Amino acid sequence: MMRALQIDECGRPPAVAARPEPVPGPGLELVRVVAAPITPLDLLCATGTSYFGLPALPYVPGVQGVGSAGGRLVWFPTGAGMAPGDGSMAELALARAEDLVELPEGADPFAVAALGLSAVAAYQALTWRGELAAGEQVLVLGGGGAVGQAAIQLARLAGARRVVAAARSAAGLERARQAGADAVVPLPPAASASGDVDGLARRFADACDGPVDLVLDPLYGVPAAAAARTLRPGGRLVNLGSAAAETCPLDSATLRSRSLRVLGYTNNELSRERRAAAVAHVAEQSAAGRLAVTHEVVPLDQAARAWHGQTSGASGVRIVLDLG
Repeated sequence: MMRALQIDECGRPPAVAARPEPVPGPGLELVRVVAAPITPLDLLCATGTSYFGLPALPYVPGVQGVGSAGGRLVWFPTGAGMAPGDGSMAELALARAEDLVELPEGADPFAVAALGLSAVAAYQALTWRGELAAGEQVLVLGGGGAVGQAAIQLARLAGARRVVAAARSAAGLERARQAGADAVVPLPPAASASGDVDGLARRFADACDGPVDLVLDPLYGVPAAAAARTLRPGGRLVNLGSAAAETCPLDSATLRSRSLRVLGYTNNELSRERRAAAVAHVAEQSAAGRLAVTHEVVPLDQAARAWHGQTSGASGVRIVLDLG
């Protein structure tokens, strides 16, 4: 038997349980898990309200993790909560051999787990989808979150000349500063689908050095509508989330007068090869000390408390479970 975090009922907190050790089948490898992050996707799937439908219960959550397989330190994904089967929040997990990404020497498993698919999303939304070029100015919304912190640093690494970030809380603004933002802009506490777009747009413009080339937007709502007004003619806004609101008061005049491009992004669109290359890039930058997000390492025994903290938003930082 092994220890694992288990979801018995959707919408209720998980608990540590004893479960049979998984047995690998054709194409699957057994991973001895070291680190598993608690991500927004894990929380959403566990509610049973995601577009993936109700998960098969009980199950072990965890859509990604870092561990040891065949003597190698690897990052791996799972379909936990999105398809039948268990995830990474256990001492042992199964992963498709073709999905394993070997990590570079010196990589910190907890740092890589904290970055994980959040940093992949930031990297691909900036470069592949957003076509970021050296010398451009970038505005990052939600700069205090894992995606936002990663985006600030990855934009710098890609040659952005200036990176401005926005966040709601004082702690989030400080995390954005620590990540390397040239300027930070506080967001209204209740930024949503309705609010003062004009006022926020002015604050964004004041913090920027002229028109913005690219907006990275995991928030939508008023922040996205205001950010769009800072874009140069032909500028791009890449949306990869709706943390502020599901709808956005983006007016037609702003879109048409500047011929703006509004682009959607999801990690689900990535091929296995593109995802693996992105994970490898993120891990290399992490091992080199150039990329990190604020995180807290928590032992499995405290996983239920940590899960609640992520659900309520009380923790404010990415939680990574220590399963080693």
